[in-house]
Amino acid sequence: MEFDSVIVGALETNCYLVYCTESLECAIVDPGAEAQKIFHLITKKSLNPVVLLNTHGHIDHIGANKDIKERFNIPLCIHALDKSMLENVQQLELSFFLGAKESPSPDKYLEDGDMVKLGKSSLQVIHTPGHSPGSVSFLGDGFILSGDTLFYGGVGRADLPGGSWDELERSIKNKILTLPDETIVLPGHGPTTSVGQERNLNPFIK
Repeated sequence: MEFDSVIVGALETNCYLVYCTESLECAIVDPGAEAQKIFHLITKKSLNPVVLLNTHGHIDHIGANKDIKERFNIPLCIHALDKSMLENVQQLELSFFLGAKESPSPDKYLEDGDMVKLGKSSLQVIHTPGHSPGSVSFLGDGFILSGDTLFYGGVGRADLPGGSWDELERSIKNKILTLPDETIVLPGHGPTTSVGQERNLNPFIK
């Protein structure tokens, strides 16, 4: 299993393509905007998208869901606790600025422990609430896509509707920082990091 990424939208969201190196079956994770940039990378790497995953429902992570669905006709998956965000009118008021479109409804709800199959590989769903009630992370082979839960030198906001600092702290400490130090952390914004780096140096989780 391997991954690649492209930065999209005004808030510079990291959209990830996670794929099986044998079958090239691919998950598109958090297409926040600028679908053409995502399409270009998929074509360049000859990938076969089979599923669309949202780590959470904030508009900077779902803004190109509609374009992805229309292009590839693949299932859209999100945790049920963030479903309402896909239809949130307040979010849609930001659409023009963020280059986002209203998202279709999800086809499947993700639950903690689910396995998302990609050819001979798979991603494990880990429910990591705090930034939003339905925030999830995706654990792959030596890496974790942390959404807006954990960043390089930072953590996600917990002051947005549905956010909780206590839940965010528990998610980070009990579900991410328990992974091996060498596990690569692929955040929703900013550079990659590692579990060991954040455990030892992140000032927000000492």
